[in-house]
Amino acid sequence: MNMIGIVLAAAVVGGTGLVISVLLGIASEKFKVPIDEKEVAVRECLPGNNCGGCGYAGCDALAKAIAAGEADVNACPVGGANVADQIAAIMGVEAAAGVKKVAYVKCAGTCELAKSKYEYSGIEDCVAAMSVPGGGPKACAFGCTGFGSCVKVCDFDAIHVYNGIAQVDEEKCVACGKCVDTCPKKLIELVPYQQKYKVQCSSKEFGKPVKEVCSTGCIGCKMCTRVCKFDAIHVENNIAKIDYEKCVGCGACAEKCPSKIIIKYA
Repeated sequence: MNMIGIVLAAAVVGGTGLVISVLLGIASEKFKVPIDEKEVAVRECLPGNNCGGCGYAGCDALAKAIAAGEADVNACPVGGANVADQIAAIMGVEAAAGVKKVAYVKCAGTCELAKSKYEYSGIEDCVAAMSVPGGGPKACAFGCTGFGSCVKVCDFDAIHVYNGIAQVDEEKCVACGKCVDTCPKKLIELVPYQQKYKVQCSSKEFGKPVKEVCSTGCIGCKMCTRVCKFDAIHVENNIAKIDYEKCVGCGACAEKCPSKIIIKYA
């Protein structure tokens, strides 16, 4: 190949490369996605657990929602007040004072207090146990199965099964809600961290049927309702339920409860 051919080939290759570069540059400008600097800054503040406790698919989705004004600056349950303050500064707003919450298991039916219908030898998983007759071996159809499906989904080592029922470590719990969603009997709810008194039962039976399967279950007697001066506790579907916004923590309901199922925790 003579020198002229080499030069022409190089020119063609170089020219083609130049045209492609120009076209790519034009395309990148035309189709580039704008970067929201606030979204990036908010994402850097979030812990990155991607637990979904905020109600979004993960930290990226939450950061986008906050930057767009679609979610509160304190929406991350894991980050708490510190992260909320950082994000509020980025967004130029005040972080509203949020109420810290923790998961709470509404069952006191330990191995000694709750009866069993049979000896279970299947998969030790609450969801799996619900597929067998009676929804597991515990005689109380509303009681904690105790096989730890909630434990398996907790990313924070905040819930464990002791003596047949799940119990929450309030200092580790970040109220992400995974255990709440996982429990097949819906025994777990998020309650205010500072709440002193809680009803540790979910049975919707009344009186004698409750005591036949669990010596400590709520019998729906309404004694708690009668002694409460703040209209903060009522019996619904045969189970006492506390209105945490009205409750002042006087303890009158716990004192009069014949089953001693209203427990003081704080």
